[in-house]
Amino acid sequence: MIPSYYSLPLQTKKIVSNKEAGQCDINQSISKFIHLITTTHYGECTFDETFGCTIWNVDFDNLTSTKKLRDIITESLRESIISKEKRLKNVTLKVDIQQDEFSSLQLNRVKKRVDITIHGIICLTNEPFSCIERFYIAPLSY
Repeated sequence: MIPSYYSLPLQTKKIVSNKEAGQCDINQSISKFIHLITTTHYGECTFDETFGCTIWNVDFDNLTSTKKLRDIITESLRESIISKEKRLKNVTLKVDIQQDEFSSLQLNRVKKRVDITIHGIICLTNEPFSCIERFYIAPLSY
């Protein structure tokens, strides 16, 4: 039997009333959980102060070099994914930061785009796993 997983966002009302909630496969579940890690600030989850990553800490940081930002984000995500996502092994991360310019009629804006590529092996099936997360920081949006 192939296990199924609850999809995010959790439909807790359905779960507690014994109705069928949205489900997904293991790839989607891991991808959504990684997305949850990347969009959560350390300390935001009261039950686990270590859940999340540092993207929020560097969200408005325009003074730190791109290389330093990349290193900070990479290390934080690597630690969080390895410690929190136990369904993956041999996790590797690649973080790329680029500047995108947005033009409108009255305003030009430059935002930093963070592209995160995650690879690993799914422990349950020994199949390769990969996902891509893409964010704009200053301010964070996805």
